[in-house]
Amino acid sequence: MRVAVIGGGPGGLYFAALAQQLAPRWEITLWEREARDDAFGFGVVFSDETLEGIAQADPKVFAAMSAQFARWSDIDVRHAGAVRTCGGHGFAALDRNRLREILQQRCAELAVDVRYRTPAPPVGQLASEYDLVVAADGVRSSTRAAFADSFRPQLDERRCRYMWLATDRVFEAFTFIVEERDFGALQVHAYPYSDRRSTFIVEIAPDAWRRAGFEALADREFARGESDEASVRLCERILAEHLDGHRLIPNASRWISFTTVRNASWRHRNVVLLGDAAHTAHFSIGSGTKLALEDALALAASLHEQPSVDAALDAYEAERRPVVESAQRAAQASLEWFENVGRHTGQGVDQFAFNLLTRSRRVSYGNLRERDPGFVDAVDAAFGAAAGQAPDTDHDGADHDAAGRVVPPMFRPLRLGSLTLRNRIVVPPLATFTAVDGLPGAFEQAQLTALALGGAGLVVAGMTAVSAEGRATAHCPGLWNEAQEAAWRTLVRAVRAVSDTPLGIQLTHAGRRGSTAPPGPDGIGRPLGADGWPTLAASPLAWDPASPAPREATAADLAALPAAFAAAAGRADRAGFDLLELQFGHGQLLSGFLSPLTNHRTDGYGGPLANRLRLPLEVLAAVRAAWPAGRPLVVRISAADWAPGGTSEQDVLLISLTLACAVADAVDVSTGEVVAHQRPPYGRGYQTPFADLVRGATGIPTIAVGAISSHQDANSVLLAGRADLVAVGRAQLYDPLWTLHAAAEQGYTGPGARWPRPWQPGSRKPPPPGADRVAPRLHLLRDATAPLHDRWLPAAPPLPRPLTTGTAR
Repeated sequence: MRVAVIGGGPGGLYFAALAQQLAPRWEITLWEREARDDAFGFGVVFSDETLEGIAQADPKVFAAMSAQFARWSDIDVRHAGAVRTCGGHGFAALDRNRLREILQQRCAELAVDVRYRTPAPPVGQLASEYDLVVAADGVRSSTRAAFADSFRPQLDERRCRYMWLATDRVFEAFTFIVEERDFGALQVHAYPYSDRRSTFIVEIAPDAWRRAGFEALADREFARGESDEASVRLCERILAEHLDGHRLIPNASRWISFTTVRNASWRHRNVVLLGDAAHTAHFSIGSGTKLALEDALALAASLHEQPSVDAALDAYEAERRPVVESAQRAAQASLEWFENVGRHTGQGVDQFAFNLLTRSRRVSYGNLRERDPGFVDAVDAAFGAAAGQAPDTDHDGADHDAAGRVVPPMFRPLRLGSLTLRNRIVVPPLATFTAVDGLPGAFEQAQLTALALGGAGLVVAGMTAVSAEGRATAHCPGLWNEAQEAAWRTLVRAVRAVSDTPLGIQLTHAGRRGSTAPPGPDGIGRPLGADGWPTLAASPLAWDPASPAPREATAADLAALPAAFAAAAGRADRAGFDLLELQFGHGQLLSGFLSPLTNHRTDGYGGPLANRLRLPLEVLAAVRAAWPAGRPLVVRISAADWAPGGTSEQDVLLISLTLACAVADAVDVSTGEVVAHQRPPYGRGYQTPFADLVRGATGIPTIAVGAISSHQDANSVLLAGRADLVAVGRAQLYDPLWTLHAAAEQGYTGPGARWPRPWQPGSRKPPPPGADRVAPRLHLLRDATAPLHDRWLPAAPPLPRPLTTGTAR
């Protein structure tokens, strides 16, 4: 087989070496336009997982790399004049140019035909002359551009500017520096990669970049390979205290914006993309070279395992795409956190450090506690001190429970209005679709009772309609008449007979989302057709082509709606509920007024956001007047429509500020379900950044919702200050005792997790199979315990040198 490889970076070289090992008779030719000894880039970081793969695939390459590694386990966060260190992570870094040398040598040993200083022939020509073309030609891949119709690339260029540099200050750990100056915030991602150098990436938001004077310095054309020396020297002056007399070293360094590369397909016939040509992930999670080497390994293996090139390329993409997309989700979360770092710089340094370390959602409270319990204990203590002592006679505000264990953030109390919640976990409205004529029945009572006994700080009954036409389905409960009020009163009393967990209820009008059948397994409720009822909306826009158009709300409707919500709120009060939530999201009627995608009105209730807010605020005012003073009132919003032209970030902030001024006690921050053509980026905790945005900008307490199902994630959200409460929904259906089991998992036994007295014998986690087996000693000498805080301390660090200009070679 004849194989052409375009690009002599680490990915292309590693693939060529592995493929040649597996198939010595193949003819593999690699084209690299630069000279063999040209130096580009600085250090690259590897995870233990990737290194394990390299060690297994090519021990010679691994041995050569290992001999050059800088290794450490600490992360330092420098912010507000302080340093916080978290250990137990484990890093290995290497000079990128040394890695290329190792891979170049390996290709030479295996007789790969590597042609330096030789641009590759046109990719179309290669595709016709070779059985396989591997395009490892980087983020600006000409191969990707040549077959764009097949690859269908999506290039997402971000706002921040960054510059990749090195320094001859040898840092001892992975170091994040976040500095606030008069021009704004800037951050540094730095790590050692040899006994003489560290990578030093400076990143800054565009407005701060301009105010700092960088725009003027960068306002010219730079020749290929030339660095923006003036900007480098200004960075050196701004960050002098962190460089400790050392210099910044450029190498074709200039301000650029990061581009996330995604492709709908990674292949065009016998041409396949590898590494940055196929995908990129933000440098803040250090994944570029790692992903390229993993691609190379998977592609070489697939070619060896599959019967044909077509089958191999399909297998390669099927194997790698989920891994890459997972990394890109984490990188996107990290990228967006750093783009908006100014939202977090007002936090205390302990919480800020924790927030930074958990920004990608890959690292959680539990991960960090396993790695460095002392670090997490310190952040826990700072969180407890900031939260203050709640007026709960069973809780003394201490950082430890009666057994001496640290209190996890989720089990800290919180006060909303006059209501004190014993912990921060909320069971959100979970529809049962079992009501008859709007009356909650036996299943609704059984579910709420089980959830109230399950340990959460608050349980909310939901999708409760304020009118018959406001139901989503014929089997949704309501509060529009006295019979329903009486049924809810009976239900609340039954729950209260066995649990003192606070109960809330969500009031809604489904709007155009109404008159559907209960959702099937796909979560979609189909229109009832002839058996349905007319629906109401801000504008007469059907949900989708299969749904009938709703009736546009008239002046009479607009006057009646606040009264309907207020009447339902009064019934909820008399039924005995402790908290009220108003549904202003998820495409329901009031959400339809807020979103520009669903409100096309031309009267005083449409157009600018102030007008679109008018009806929701009238409803809120009417409900506040009917609901007892001091008793909490929460509003749920959709903070993103996940569709072009939808609710903007500025809209969300204005909506939230307006709700806070209109005496909402908290905002339940959800997203989506506003339009049928939405495209949300589903993933763990994907909606949490919106709760963080609202909380940071408005100061109003927020509830984080959406794909949060582990106590580790809940603790991470709370301890990082991204929300005040965490709603756990579907996981509570899987396990109605989710909160109590989370307490048992964490060894927590304090007042934030009260086991019902009859169930207390089951409050300890049952032992797993084989727990009674004690393993014998099988090694004469045990391995030494790895130090928690391992720093990179070369034997003879270089002395500081005067600040000079220079280019690494």
